[in-house]
Amino acid sequence: MTDERLGDDLWRILRHLPPGSGVVFRHYRLPPADRRAMFARVRRIARARRLVLFAVDPPLPGAAGRHGRVAGATSWPAHDRAEALAGKRAGAALLFVSPLYTTASHPGTPALGPRKARRIAAGLNLPVVALGGMTPRRYRRLRTAGFAGWAAIDAWR
Repeated sequence: MTDERLGDDLWRILRHLPPGSGVVFRHYRLPPADRRAMFARVRRIARARRLVLFAVDPPLPGAAGRHGRVAGATSWPAHDRAEALAGKRAGAALLFVSPLYTTASHPGTPALGPRKARRIAAGLNLPVVALGGMTPRRYRRLRTAGFAGWAAIDAWR
């Protein structure tokens, strides 16, 4: 997940992600022209490194898919069962369930924990990506709980 808080660390992070990793381009707060320019730079790196690039609205050309609560989204954020069901109905191929743990990007939001996070997506037959306070160590413990992957912002800094 990209975020303004990453600053110039974003470029180092993109260059160190393993091929096949996904990147959800956010940067909501940038003015439209600056956001498009940054997306173009991220897209160049993603293509060169064989990273899968998703964009959060508005749609940006060259993204492999869209992330968010919008029609046609490829990936969908789910913080509860109703949001997970909405993602399934909308045709999302992947759910980001969050926050598993406390996170700086959503201060004060209670953590779900792994069990509740899995119950949110239970029976939907969608890959579930753990988000919120994630680290490589935490994901190693979650792999056996059925999570398809993990995403982070601050873990990469």
